[in-house]
Amino acid sequence: MVNLFRRETEMLPAPIAGVELLLADLDGVVYKGDGAIPGAVEALNLAAQTTQIGYLTNNASRTDSQVAEHLNSLGLTVDPQNIVTSPQAAIGLLKKLVPQGAKILVVGGEGITYELEKHGYQWTRKAADNPDAVLQGFAPHVGWEHLAEASFALQERPGVPLIPWIATNTDWTIPVAGGIAPGNGTLVSAVHTAVQRLPEFAGKPEQPMYETAFDRFKTRSALMLGDRLDTDTRGAVAAGIPALHVLTGVDRPKQLIAASQDMQPTYIVESLADLHRPYPSTKIVRNGAHQVGDARVRMEGHIVEVLAEGSSEINLLRAACSAIYASGLAIYGLKVPEILVEDHWR
Repeated sequence: MVNLFRRETEMLPAPIAGVELLLADLDGVVYKGDGAIPGAVEALNLAAQTTQIGYLTNNASRTDSQVAEHLNSLGLTVDPQNIVTSPQAAIGLLKKLVPQGAKILVVGGEGITYELEKHGYQWTRKAADNPDAVLQGFAPHVGWEHLAEASFALQERPGVPLIPWIATNTDWTIPVAGGIAPGNGTLVSAVHTAVQRLPEFAGKPEQPMYETAFDRFKTRSALMLGDRLDTDTRGAVAAGIPALHVLTGVDRPKQLIAASQDMQPTYIVESLADLHRPYPSTKIVRNGAHQVGDARVRMEGHIVEVLAEGSSEINLLRAACSAIYASGLAIYGLKVPEILVEDHWR
């Protein structure tokens, strides 16, 4: 049977069209566990022929060279200049707060100490050394003693000025081989509880990370590729650039349907191969339905109605997100059919 809806679908340019810079998250976008996500390396190598690519990582435990070496082992062609780490963004903040040569108490690993040394700072792990600031990031070895030293250095004392505190990122969790583990945001929260103050944050979704990338690649004509709405997409929205959400990582249809305005992606794709393919437009048709391909969804007050499931699960998800986002209603006030949160991409 001929599908008239599909044949009449208007296609927009591919997401990569007209973009000067791709900013790519790593875990869940490029790789998962020890291996590359199917199709990701090929799509990124093709993109690199015409477009600059910056790989953004909130994980502060590795240096840019170590990240580049890992990506090259997967089949990408990358050098350290392509890597933007949260410690690099943190150094940009640090320079505004304390002078070169200052002593920094470090919670974290080589990703932080390497950048400090490169930019002329001293570092210590002891509050007794009277540090001028604290820089905190994730590393697998971080434990109670490290968090306690940061707390000692950051405590308020009569007559003693508070020193700056910078955290590389706010990620509450980090995916590891055994499952989901506490991330840097959880560790920062422990110190916050002890000292009753908050740090300045550098990594996604905060803007220092994006500004570091824009400065390095000399353009703001960028597209963010991510799998997490609360870091990748939220950061892109705040930076004023479009975001492509790929369904190969953390956030699934349920999270996409529920995304608040500051976390709504421009594109939703099944894999990075879709970066190079024309993207289907969304039409507002009869009765206010949102149509993508032959899938149609509309809002009837607080009820989300599926008028046509269509022949493509991804287009149904796109149509549902478009209708819900346009309503401006919070997800907890909506009645959503189960079909819209089914995950066909695991």
